[in-house]
Amino acid sequence: MSKVVERESAEALGVARSLLRRAERIVALTGAGVSAESGVPTFRGAGGLWKTYRAEDLATPEAFGRDARLVWEWYGWRRSVVLSCAPNAAHRALAGASATRPDFRVVTQNVDGLHVAASDGVGPPPLELHGSLFRIRCTGCGVGREDRSVIDATSIETLPHCKTCTALMRPDIVWFGEPLNATILGEAARLASMADVCLVVGTSAVVHPAAGLADLTRRGGGSIIEVNVASTPITDVAAASLRGPAAVIVPELLRHE
Repeated sequence: MSKVVERESAEALGVARSLLRRAERIVALTGAGVSAESGVPTFRGAGGLWKTYRAEDLATPEAFGRDARLVWEWYGWRRSVVLSCAPNAAHRALAGASATRPDFRVVTQNVDGLHVAASDGVGPPPLELHGSLFRIRCTGCGVGREDRSVIDATSIETLPHCKTCTALMRPDIVWFGEPLNATILGEAARLASMADVCLVVGTSAVVHPAAGLADLTRRGGGSIIEVNVASTPITDVAAASLRGPAAVIVPELLRHE
């Protein structure tokens, strides 16, 4: 196992930037930490209660089946919170790299849509493994669409309904107990397995299957660079581990000489 170069050492940033300069194919895997400085709150764990409900009690197919109005009310609130947030310097730096380097792709576990907002339609879209707060999908015919409207959760009738078959729409998000979209996951796995570098930003890398993407890069002969405020299970196998906020470290890491 190679020795990890951490941010506190003088050579850490140089090692990471050298790996990125030499790389022909790069995948950036991001998690909640990349959006923390945009003010996006954690909707799970400590402090994640909404009214008297935990995210784990609402983000399930069973909860939607029991009370779709309640679940949509929660997602409407989440949308309103996230819509008050803007992409930070890390989102913008990753979007810029994706737009200017043909083989730089962003894969995210986040559903906040900030990578999409940062890209502003330039370059390849990020792969959103867990879906998006701003997409909805029909529970009947399966058709999906972008949607940024205010959710009226007054009644079932006022919730979003399909324009094609009139069935109830649901958030296009992967809920607890559901598999990831096979097409999106397959493309992410393909990119990771071919990558020379997997840049892991703001994620503990413990939630599978997303957590396995960095390992695909490593097993394919590539290197892992980690950016996080604390050590994670991926630290021991990273070629360089940079400590600090994503909005500070990522722009410096991706800055052109």
